[in-house]
Amino acid sequence: MKIQVFKDAEAVSQAAAGRFVQLAKQAIASQDYFTVALSGGSTPKRVHELLAQAPYRDEIDWKKVHVFWGDERCVPLSDPQSNAKMAFDTLLNHVPIPREQIHVMVGDIDPAESAAQYEALLKKQFPDRVPVFDLIFLGMGDDGHTASLFPGTQALQERVHWVKENWVEKLNTYRITLTAPVINQADAILFLVAGAGKAQVLHQVLEGPHQPELLPSQMIRPANSEAVWLIDEAAATQLKAIRNE
Repeated sequence: MKIQVFKDAEAVSQAAAGRFVQLAKQAIASQDYFTVALSGGSTPKRVHELLAQAPYRDEIDWKKVHVFWGDERCVPLSDPQSNAKMAFDTLLNHVPIPREQIHVMVGDIDPAESAAQYEALLKKQFPDRVPVFDLIFLGMGDDGHTASLFPGTQALQERVHWVKENWVEKLNTYRITLTAPVINQADAILFLVAGAGKAQVLHQVLEGPHQPELLPSQMIRPANSEAVWLIDEAAATQLKAIRNE
């Protein structure tokens, strides 16, 4: 695990956009394509806006980028709550990624069917192996959840499926989410966390006892790399040990 602290949310977003460009260039140079799983939320939204503008936009061969999602709400693509809609509005409609390389989670069908469809899509895109994304963006909720892995939910126990419909009691709804074993196979994972409201739970996740049923973000322990936490000073106020990398 690596922790990098920045002045504010804007600086976090700029660092994340820069890392996206760096990883995209590396992956395209070595394998001729780049796979990324996007996240919802305000900080990723700003990252998308930056990537859609110069200089970041001009440094990436977008025709070799393949876009996926870490989770999705069970709403139509036209709904303002849709993670995919946010990504289209802020990034994907502004860069030349071939439409067939943008792989949305379908939010307005039966949740179990949506999860099954997305898992089938991943098996087609990553034949003969568990998906290894070049980059996964993650956020962290003020309850310690990440993607749509919420405290005490059934998806936390999933060890077989790559994608799961997950009933979230406190939200009275299903979410569709990549499962922790798949997330942990990624070559790079970036957590983006900003704001004083995240300070207490960030301290618990990073420095407290290991209790992933209560703090699902603790389940993210990559097999092939270190998770990198990009956080702002407001979110870092309760951390006892801060390592600037």
